[in-house]
Amino acid sequence: MPVLKAIALDVDGVLTDGGVWWGPNGEEWKRFSFADIMGVSLARKGGLAVTLISGEDSPLVDRFAAKMGLTDITKGSKDKAGALRAFAERHRLGLDEICFMGDDVNDLAAMEIAGLAAAPADAVPAALARAGVVTRARGGHGAVRELVDRILSGELAGGSGPSV
Repeated sequence: MPVLKAIALDVDGVLTDGGVWWGPNGEEWKRFSFADIMGVSLARKGGLAVTLISGEDSPLVDRFAAKMGLTDITKGSKDKAGALRAFAERHRLGLDEICFMGDDVNDLAAMEIAGLAAAPADAVPAALARAGVVTRARGGHGAVRELVDRILSGELAGGSGPSV
């Protein structure tokens, strides 16, 4: 079974709780959890490549990526499986070496081709059914940190084991 070498994350509903605030002047705000920020940092320190694959083309994705030092991100993606394949090619990784965490129907194709599919506890039923790993934490509330901790501990070395 291949060892996981990278994590690809959806943003809204995975790194955030899926909500959005719109200010009176048109600004958009999203809430990110410091637990998940630490999870991304620990993943990188642990030698995992990390990418964001978002369906939204939001400057907040850029801001999060810049804070985390992530340089290979995809925004505005209507084909997340294609974006995951392109990421794998750029980094010379097999798809079986990548974990993809998503929460909604637009993530299913990427979840299908990843070596390990993961979903936060509050993902839609179709994503929960596709996931090999379902975190106890909800999206935007430590789900990424929980996933990273389990990968770095060796509990999730690859494949799509049972949900917890």
